[in-house]
Amino acid sequence: MSWRERLIDLRPFRTSRAFRDLWIGSSLASIGGQIATVAVLLQVWELTRSPVWTGAIGLATAVPMLVFGLAGGALADVVDRRTVVRATTAGHVLMAAGLVAQAAAGNRSVLLLFVLVAAQSACAALGAPARSTFAVRLLPADQVTAGLALHNIAFQTSMLVGPALAGIVLGRWSHSAAYAIQALADVASLIAVIRLPSMPALRSGDDRRPGRERPEDQPERPGGGRPEDDAPADGRPEDGTRRRRGPAPGGWGIIFRRPVLWGAFATDLAATVLAMPVALFPLVNEVRFGGAPQTLGLFLSSIAVGGLAAGLLSGTVTRLRRSGLVQLVAATTWGLALAGFGLAGPLWLALGCLALAGAADTISVVTRGGMVQLETPDRYRGRVSSVEHIIGLAGPEIGNFRGGLLASLTSAPVALLIGGLSAAFTVLAVGLVNRPLRDHRVPSPPHEAAAADPTRLAGEPE
Repeated sequence: MSWRERLIDLRPFRTSRAFRDLWIGSSLASIGGQIATVAVLLQVWELTRSPVWTGAIGLATAVPMLVFGLAGGALADVVDRRTVVRATTAGHVLMAAGLVAQAAAGNRSVLLLFVLVAAQSACAALGAPARSTFAVRLLPADQVTAGLALHNIAFQTSMLVGPALAGIVLGRWSHSAAYAIQALADVASLIAVIRLPSMPALRSGDDRRPGRERPEDQPERPGGGRPEDDAPADGRPEDGTRRRRGPAPGGWGIIFRRPVLWGAFATDLAATVLAMPVALFPLVNEVRFGGAPQTLGLFLSSIAVGGLAAGLLSGTVTRLRRSGLVQLVAATTWGLALAGFGLAGPLWLALGCLALAGAADTISVVTRGGMVQLETPDRYRGRVSSVEHIIGLAGPEIGNFRGGLLASLTSAPVALLIGGLSAAFTVLAVGLVNRPLRDHRVPSPPHEAAAADPTRLAGEPE
C-alpha cells in the first residue's frame, strides 16, 4: 500500500457526485449545529443562571432522539428515504429559523427555547435512519466504509471548529447570528438532499438467493435504483401478486438472525457501556493534575484529535477487507487505551492514551457502520439503522453513568482500569464466539474480482 493510499480515502468523491454534494451539505450542517449548540447553552445560562437548566438541554435533545429514532427507522422502510430526509431537513430549517426569530425578539422564556430545541432533535432523529442508508445506495460496496469515514472526518472537524467559531460569533454579534448560521447551513444540506436520486426501500426476497448474493449487491442502474425498483406504480410486481404495503416483517429480528449484526452491535455496546470515560474526566483532573480547566479541555480535545488523525489516515483502514476483525481490534484497543489513561501519571502519557482511544473509537465506529449497512438487506436498513443510531446515543450515556457510579464506590483511576479491561475482554469474548463477525469481508472492487476470476463477464454482479 503506497503512502497516498494510507491517507484519506477520497474514492467516494470521485465515484459519486451525489455523495460529494451530500457530504458538503452535511458537513456545513454539522458545523452549524455545533455553533447553535454553544449558542443554546449560553442563552439558557443567561436566562436561568442555573446548572440544572443547562443540564436539562441534554434531556430536551436526547428524549426526542430516542422516541423518534425508532419511528424514523420504520418510516424509512416504508417511504422513499429521500422523501423522509427532505421533509425532516426542511423541518430542521424551520426550527432553526424559529431559533433566529426568538433570539432576535429578545425571548425570555426558556421553555420556548427548549420546545424549539426538542423539535429540532425530533426532526434529526426521524431522518437519521434514512440518512444512514445513503452511502450504501450511492457508492459501490467496497467504498461504503470510506464514505462513512469521510462523514466521520467532517463530524470530528465540526467538533473542533464549531465551538471556536461559536465563541467568535457570539462574542462579536449575538445569539441570533449564531442561529442564522445554522439555518443557512441547514439550507445547504437541504439543497444537497433535494438533488439526490429516489431511494425507495427494496422489497425483493433476497434471502431466497444463494450464498451472499443479495439485492444490495446488484449494480445500481444509472441515476440510482436497482432492477427491483422497476415494479409497477400500483404496487403489483410483474407476476401480478399484491406487493406488501408497510415495512417488511422481521425488521428488528434480523439483528439476532445475522451474527455479524448482533456481533457488531454487541462490540460497540461493550466498548461504550463498560469503558466510557468522559464523566470521570473532572475527577481525574482534580486528583492527578490539579483541577485546572485547561487540562480538562485537553482531555476532550485529545479524543477528538485522535479521531481526526484516524480519519486523515482512513485509507489505511478503509481498504482493508477484514472489517469484522478491524472492528474487534479497534474496540479492544479503545478499552486498553482507557485502562492506560487510568494508570497514567505524566500528563503527556494521559493525553496520548486518550488520543489513541479516540483514534480506535473512530476506526471502530466507521468499520461497524460499513458492516451494518452492507450486511442488512435494504428493506430492513431503516429499522436496523435506527437501532444503530440509538445504541450510538444511549451506550455512551449509560457508560458515563456506570463509570461515575463505580468511581463513587472506588476511585476514578480504579473505575477507568476496571472499565477499560472489562470492555477489552468482553470484546475479545464476542470475537471468540462469533466467527462470522471475525471473518466478515468487504466485497472486492469489481476490477479486482474480475482479475481474480477471468471467467466472469464484465459488469456481472458478484
